[in-house]
Amino acid sequence: MSIMYVPGSKSVTARALFLAAAARGTTVLRRPLASDDTEGFAEGLLALGYRVERGPDAWTIEGRPEGPPSGEAEVFCRDGATTARFLPALVAAGHGVFRFDASAQMRRRPLGPLTRALRELGVDLTHEGEEGHHPLTVRANGIKGGRVTLDAGLSSQFLTALLLVGPLTHEGLEITVTDLVSAPYVEITLAMMRSFGVEVGRAGDTFLVPPQPYTAADYTIEPDASTASYPLAAAALTGNSVTIPGLGSGSLQGDVRFAEVLGRLGASVEMSTDAVTVTGTGRLNGLTVNMRDISDTVPTLAAIAPFADGPVRIEDVYNTRVKECDRLEACAENLRRLGVPVTTGRDWIEIHPATPRPAEIACHGDHRIAMSFSVTGLRTPGITLDEPGCVKKTFPGFHEALAGLRAGWGLE
Repeated sequence: MSIMYVPGSKSVTARALFLAAAARGTTVLRRPLASDDTEGFAEGLLALGYRVERGPDAWTIEGRPEGPPSGEAEVFCRDGATTARFLPALVAAGHGVFRFDASAQMRRRPLGPLTRALRELGVDLTHEGEEGHHPLTVRANGIKGGRVTLDAGLSSQFLTALLLVGPLTHEGLEITVTDLVSAPYVEITLAMMRSFGVEVGRAGDTFLVPPQPYTAADYTIEPDASTASYPLAAAALTGNSVTIPGLGSGSLQGDVRFAEVLGRLGASVEMSTDAVTVTGTGRLNGLTVNMRDISDTVPTLAAIAPFADGPVRIEDVYNTRVKECDRLEACAENLRRLGVPVTTGRDWIEIHPATPRPAEIACHGDHRIAMSFSVTGLRTPGITLDEPGCVKKTFPGFHEALAGLRAGWGLE
């Protein structure tokens, strides 16, 4: 059995950086993820005037509930969706003029539901190019608060941004959600807000956020459950065993449930409160699975699906089309390159059993496509990636870590 240590959660690190900046006092974040996305978020906070000190094992942030120390700043969000969506909400609670832009990839991703909600709350903001997308200018003068309606059907991050900024408003927020994907990510947000001293109420689809100050904290970041899907899938695919320490039934992250999907697929799964082990049994079953709540792991399942003994159908995952790329289409394209029969619809993909052939994978600049189809390569020699470096977004050491597993399992 192999043990693999997975880097810290991107989702938890981004939320923790927001909470640390919003809380009065000094917050220490232990074992944060150091990747392109989280470094971009930290650089954004520095551009806004916050004090951020980054060491190898801990980051220290001096918070300021009144909003950014700088009255004027420009922030480049790189490819980071959390940076691009959370920081405009953070600055809106302050005072000043703040300009945001992002990479071409992030400019294509939607922002409109969040900015419409902020405007509904009285925030003065302008989309400088295409409406509902970066670049964006926020002329901040604090947020009074009150009631707002939000469509979170494309991304739960829109709701998280409003929840996180709610305690910084003068009157608190009453947020009614008309649609919501990736609901477990909202549970991460609520649990982390609790750790920083704020309890959010809920009545059905309405969230009640009090105007209550955050408390600085000493907070440890758990491993990234989405990233853990790759070694877990690798074990299921190759008939080997891997344990991920620090991630289990006590995890904040919904994507830990990907292990349950592997169990339905035929793998043996053991989960304690703080570890998960997957062991391949030599067989993968076909299945139909709704992955609306764990959609970041859709490419991982798609990449090992050809080796199942029946069709694998993944449903209710339209929001994967508005990620770093159209992930449903990217999965289908690459499976076809590998000679695998596949069909897709608006919010589903169905993959049929096949023996993949060698091919170059089109990553579309998407770390999850690159990492997922690297796992396919454990059973299909000759698979290459056109952009292997795009894994730096969340797991810069991914290729070395996968090579370590391969060697440990004797697959060389």
